[in-house]
Amino acid sequence: MRLSSVLRSVTKLAPRQRTFSGIQPTGTLHLGNYFGAVEQWVNEIESVKSKEPDGRLFCVVDLHAITLPQKPEELRSNIYKMTASLIGCGLDPEKAILFQQSHVHQHAELNWILICLLTESRLQRLSQFKEKASNLKEVPLGLLLYPALQAADILLYKATKVPVGEDQLQNVELTRKIASKFNSRFKCKLFPIPETVLVTEESSRRIKSLRHPEKKMSKSDSDQKSCLYLLDDPDTVRSKIKVAVTDVTSKVTFDPVERPGVSNLVCIHSRITGQDPHQICEEVCDLNTGQYKLLLSDLVINHFKPMRERTLDNLIIPTLEMIYKVHVIYRIYF
Repeated sequence: MRLSSVLRSVTKLAPRQRTFSGIQPTGTLHLGNYFGAVEQWVNEIESVKSKEPDGRLFCVVDLHAITLPQKPEELRSNIYKMTASLIGCGLDPEKAILFQQSHVHQHAELNWILICLLTESRLQRLSQFKEKASNLKEVPLGLLLYPALQAADILLYKATKVPVGEDQLQNVELTRKIASKFNSRFKCKLFPIPETVLVTEESSRRIKSLRHPEKKMSKSDSDQKSCLYLLDDPDTVRSKIKVAVTDVTSKVTFDPVERPGVSNLVCIHSRITGQDPHQICEEVCDLNTGQYKLLLSDLVINHFKPMRERTLDNLIIPTLEMIYKVHVIYRIYF
């Protein structure tokens, strides 16, 4: 059958609203990951009344992870940890499809087709590539082609909504242009033009490094006490928050510009309770920063305790094959 005939047949399929999001298997989630993306994923699937999971797809993108060199054993372990963490946080496999990218070979196949629609100069102009490549002596080709694979992830399932942070806006815009170019070239409407859903996170309430509050919380930070992880035990949480950078002023106030360290702690408090940062400062006005750190430590420990326990249970009980619903994906799309 000619390609044009195949495309015409596929375009007759009824369009559906479908959300797609992916996360790299960097191991255990930290608070920045949780509040920046995962919490909103969980809220989304809980708010949808439909019990059919195929409208919401969440992917552990292990092919993206090998853009830069990985140790196979460590990558395998990180895939398990990330998946267990997502389930532990409440991403219910009964309400959404959670799967491993490399288990569906069509991601790589569509990636090749889309690469053939792009030019080297177009990809080199992307800001994320320029930023990452500037720190490398030799630039892996996968780093350049990364956005094409991301486009394949989205378009493979004809996703209509793509929740992302600000750093991914340019890549999703490229996806939209690729979809439009493909449809135009082959005179079809195979791919819907996906809508970018910006993850709602005010800049003043983003979780920053505990030790370097001018930077975002990141696993790659050389200071191990800069990052709070979902699986941190209570003693570790207390020790990290205890040495979190503040300043010489003992009063707890919210001023991200002048007092980024203590403001970052208030942000964590705010994201957990949903309270306004200034309201929190009024409530703890009788505490100095040292006392406030003790209060915040207990708050973090108690809030994440159920998620930590569920995650550890998922790591002990091998549930990974149960939640990789590749057969469901094949039945729905291929």
